[in-house]
Amino acid sequence: MTDTTTTAAPAAKASGMGGKPAGSRLRYFLPLAIFVVVLVFLGVGLKLDPREVPSPFIGKPAPAFSLPRLERPEAAISKADMQGKVWLLNVWASWCVTCREEHPVLLSLSKTGVVPIVGLNYKDERNEGMRWLNQFGNPYQTSAYDHEGKTGIDYGVYGVPETFVIDKQGVVRYKQIGAVTEEALNKKILPLVKQLNAES
Repeated sequence: MTDTTTTAAPAAKASGMGGKPAGSRLRYFLPLAIFVVVLVFLGVGLKLDPREVPSPFIGKPAPAFSLPRLERPEAAISKADMQGKVWLLNVWASWCVTCREEHPVLLSLSKTGVVPIVGLNYKDERNEGMRWLNQFGNPYQTSAYDHEGKTGIDYGVYGVPETFVIDKQGVVRYKQIGAVTEEALNKKILPLVKQLNAES
């Protein structure tokens, strides 16, 4: 009997605290650890501004394009036409609800003459695009008609509206995802345009 008691005691200790195996404790701890990690990532994600998603085009030449003008199908507009100027490329469409939100901001900006705005009418019908501009006003120096959306794809567009600031050398310097707001215009876009115009 003495031998049986002596060997049974270590076996009881090996089972862990409260008699629960280590594997059992791990089974409870693991979901808690995963939950904490998920909360951390969610917290970080909520602090990010979706309009400031880094673009692979920043600091690189804007993709070349040559498209018919929305208002004059017989004439073309290309990136090369804007060489030597700081300009905005604004991607818009008549079916885009958010485009209506930013449109008054673009109209006000165009009246200042601070920076030319070229529109990229994206996956739209020509008559609908023209009707939209006639109804709400036209802030664009001209609009390129990207009916198939191929140029938009070249620029990495995945939502409308989007706006690119392009410098005198044709390099993308900033990308605004979503509507251009007064805040974005005054805090980011206009100071950058001023800086780029001052550069030789």
